[in-house]
Amino acid sequence: MLHRRDAMIRLGQAGLGGLALPGLLQAEQAAAAETASGGKAKSCILLYLWGGPPQQDMFDLKPQAPAGIRSLFDPVETVVPGIQLSDQLPLMAKHTDKMAVVRSYTHHSNTHEVGVYYSLTGKINDTLAVPRNQRNRNDFPNVASVVSKFAPPNVMPGSVTIPRPIGHDGVTYTGTYSGFLGPRYDPMELKTPGEVTGPAPHSIELPDGLTTTRLQARFGLLNLLEQEDRMMQKHGHKLASDKFGIGHYRQQAFGMLTSPEAHGAFDITKEPDSMRDRYGRNEYGESFLLARRLVEAGVRLVTVVWVYIAPDGNVLNVWDNHGGTGSLGKISGYAMLKEKYCLPPLDLAYSALLDDLDQRGLLDETLVVALGEFGRTPKINKDMGRDHWGACQSVLLAGGGIRGGQIYGETDKQAAYVTKDPVKPEDMIATMYHALGIPNDGVIHDPQKRPHRITDGEPLVGLFG
Repeated sequence: MLHRRDAMIRLGQAGLGGLALPGLLQAEQAAAAETASGGKAKSCILLYLWGGPPQQDMFDLKPQAPAGIRSLFDPVETVVPGIQLSDQLPLMAKHTDKMAVVRSYTHHSNTHEVGVYYSLTGKINDTLAVPRNQRNRNDFPNVASVVSKFAPPNVMPGSVTIPRPIGHDGVTYTGTYSGFLGPRYDPMELKTPGEVTGPAPHSIELPDGLTTTRLQARFGLLNLLEQEDRMMQKHGHKLASDKFGIGHYRQQAFGMLTSPEAHGAFDITKEPDSMRDRYGRNEYGESFLLARRLVEAGVRLVTVVWVYIAPDGNVLNVWDNHGGTGSLGKISGYAMLKEKYCLPPLDLAYSALLDDLDQRGLLDETLVVALGEFGRTPKINKDMGRDHWGACQSVLLAGGGIRGGQIYGETDKQAAYVTKDPVKPEDMIATMYHALGIPNDGVIHDPQKRPHRITDGEPLVGLFG
């Protein structure tokens, strides 16, 4: 026999179109974090350059290095004297006054899976490799999920991942959701990873045939049934008094689905053509633009995953510029960097994002972080590309209280090893928490009620102010 409460839960799911949104929006339950000293950001946009961008060809060029190591691109001066970027990034060169370039990001692994997990959680798991990296509820929560845990309640989700999480060949990478914190703190994901079957994990679209009017009617019926259930169930008063119970989150999900402002935040077609052109009419530009719309609407952290779906359907982390990739016509690594899926759209979309946030008065309260899972080897390989290199990477930070026009850390003559002020992934995560006013000594608990500090890193407080 179907228990009344089971029936109500099922009806509640049906009343919301069978969506996973109510469970997702439970992520908004958290006490407001105490404001940490120096933290002024309300939101964060994490631009994840999946694959590993080459520091020697973008942000840390070494023109005096020998042939075979020296970039084929030339360094150019920027608006900040003494800071040079690649000549392939002319628009970004106009914004170094807003940026801090961290040239000393480093960790021990040259493996994609380990690097992704470490950079997104601040924890090391050297056992990860395809196909054993499927995310699971034993994972440490990623930075987006921790931000959701500490976010105050809001009609918008605490964190969103666009256009899709990292994954391929049937696997969604570990480190991309809330792990042991449970589904309530998972980032909203609008699409599944490429080559992963099944529907999107979360959706804000109503199924065919379910109008807003019908949704409202079903929601009203659900409320009546719950009122009756609370009167009849022995401990019903506990459910009614728990403002963070399932009823609260169903109400929040309903509000998001029926709110023109909340629902409309996900619709970039509301932007004028000139703005869409400014960011770029491609998935990267549209994702950067959507990220701006979401933080403007109140989302605390938006992760933009840079991925390319090749014409043959193959999922490619194109910053992994070894060269010789069959799905890309076996072109060289340097040719990859100059294609429509690497440097040109990054230059356009990133510069548009900083401009747009600045002009809207949002840059001071929005931290923008750009990084990958590792950097690239100093040596150029036989396919005129570079290989995996965890020892050194450059990271960009802008907004959210970051002081622009600065370089942090130093590398050797080949941009291979850090020689000053090393920054580990846990330090970068701690810096993000610091900017958002989340205490770095904050504690979360696993299902066994064991306490865990949210990070073991130290924030780069000198970058602020």
